[in-house]
Amino acid sequence: MKTFMDADFLLQTDTARDLYHNHAAKLPIIDYHCHLNPADVAEDRRFRSITELWLGGDHYKWRAMRTNGIDERRITGEASDWEKFQAWAATVPYCFRNPLYHWTHLELKTAFGIDKLLNPETAREIYDACNDRLQNDPSFSARGLMRRYNVETVCTTDDPVDDLCHHKAYGNPPASTKLIPAWRPDKAMAVEDVKAFRSYAERLGMAADMEIRSFDDFIDALQRRHDFFHRQGCRLSDHGLSEFYAEPYTDAEIAHIFDKAYGGAELTEDEIRKFKSAMLYIFAVQDSASGWVQQYHYGALRNNNSRMMRQLGSDTGFDSIGDWHTAQSMSRFLDRLDSEGCLTKTILYNLNPADNEMVATMLGNFQDGSVAGKIQWGSGWWFLDQKDGMEKQMNALSLLGLLSRFVGMLTDSRSFLSYPRHEYFRRTLCNILGNDVEQGMIPFTGYEEQRVRQMVEDISYYNAKHYFEFG
Repeated sequence: MKTFMDADFLLQTDTARDLYHNHAAKLPIIDYHCHLNPADVAEDRRFRSITELWLGGDHYKWRAMRTNGIDERRITGEASDWEKFQAWAATVPYCFRNPLYHWTHLELKTAFGIDKLLNPETAREIYDACNDRLQNDPSFSARGLMRRYNVETVCTTDDPVDDLCHHKAYGNPPASTKLIPAWRPDKAMAVEDVKAFRSYAERLGMAADMEIRSFDDFIDALQRRHDFFHRQGCRLSDHGLSEFYAEPYTDAEIAHIFDKAYGGAELTEDEIRKFKSAMLYIFAVQDSASGWVQQYHYGALRNNNSRMMRQLGSDTGFDSIGDWHTAQSMSRFLDRLDSEGCLTKTILYNLNPADNEMVATMLGNFQDGSVAGKIQWGSGWWFLDQKDGMEKQMNALSLLGLLSRFVGMLTDSRSFLSYPRHEYFRRTLCNILGNDVEQGMIPFTGYEEQRVRQMVEDISYYNAKHYFEFG
């Protein structure tokens, strides 16, 4: 029987072990998409307890706890930190075969040096040990945790109206993790709620120091903010979509739709889709003109539980995989940009695994030879950022594209303890390649041996470093 989570965790062959320990493990982390609060980095936040650090905002754990019969009081409610941690510890042994079990113990081991399994019997000991480090060891601050995990670059997710004051205050000091903003303009196309849209447009005008009276003004304000983000070091955007939009429209139609929404009149479904199509295109043109990378996360069916949405708000664990059919609209969107010379480097992330092969083949339609791996398929995202999801994504990319040019893993997380997901990914990658080598499917002598080793290092780190050009 193999020991749980030993040094060779997930590594089934000698070749996999060599590739991981001697090539993947040593490399820094470039976390090019996450939801960390930049204020925590700028202020080098210290956490009062492991509960605040580990359970605060982690809707993955919250979903598991609810499923395990834990009441909301001990999840997001007024229970004490110890009660919440105790409830999580009681849930962990029920998480066998769920990635949360692996992540939990990787995080305890890599951050706190704790090898014990978390369960009701060990909960108090582990809780006290973690809290002692958090409260008494200065290296367990937000920045200290990033240093511990050798994080070279972190890209946050920021709205166009954000003033980026925390990024400016941090200032990317030498020998520290780089903190880079990423442009997330989703609210600028969320015209389905006309009241919220009008409020957002007014905030955008204030941020851009101009009055918005027309659609042209609206776009000018976005461009001003885009330019501001660029001056602050932003070099990539991110878009959270339910599906891709590529409806035909005229400029006059979009101006009329804007006026109608801005005035508080409800829009038809056709008008909403046309406006979203126009905005998605304009965002992409702005990114192309600035030489940014654009990312598209699509396929989430959000806020399914209306009762809990009213009680807790969004991003609290009530989202699921959607099943929109988006191949044709994705193709039309990318084709228009390509035809007009405005298709910048692009990363596509699907949430529904049924789209895997579709996305993997879509990439090849728009590679133009100007940049290796210009159009990327992002790593398994959200519900798919686990061993099975990663393997399926990498297998499909291998069969239908070039795995060697893949820019690798990201955390997509709000937690400073999520960096072991990069280790989890790297171990999974090395195991896939190691198995292929030992089964005689990939040669491992001379030039080819060095190519496999370099491939591991590239996917783990160098491809992202070159692709994003963070310096």
